Amino acid sequence: MWGANENHKFSINRILARLLPVSTWLSFLIRLGLGTVFIYAGTLKILDPKAFARTISRYDLIPDSILPVAAIGLPVLELLAGIGVILAIRGSLSVMLSLLALFTAVLWYGILSNLNVDCGCFSGEDLKSQAGLWQAFYRDLIMMGGVIVLYGSRWLKFDRKIPVPLWRK
Repeated sequence: MWGANENHKFSINRILARLLPVSTWLSFLIRLGLGTVFIYAGTLKILDPKAFARTISRYDLIPDSILPVAAIGLPVLELLAGIGVILAIRGSLSVMLSLLALFTAVLWYGILSNLNVDCGCFSGEDLKSQAGLWQAFYRDLIMMGGVIVLYGSRWLKFDRKIPVPLWRK
């Protein structure tokens, strides 16, 4: 009988304990990757807000009166979310997921409207075509998948021992 011998007993805790070290590092690497992409993208847009404002205006979704606020505010949020996710700051993963949902919706709008514009993901003239919108759309879906994995690892308590930051003991 399976119940008679403790060595053969199925234990979800035993399985999770064996997966914890791998999952901990995987969660950390996903956080580091997502955070780095967001920091890079946000920094490029902050350095040239006029170019980003022109890109946003081509989608024709934001009134011209709030375009400057969006052209500066979105990259700042991206930068802060990237830093927050790397450092595991509470709420930053939710901000990142919200931004990814917004970016994915805008890209989907561009695809459905058959726009031939820059995706606005990184710098000016980045992926300037309909095929580029599809590429950016799929990239954002993959990043959303990474965020979902991070939420799942939190739910399963895999990230409780993640080595953040690396220089702490």
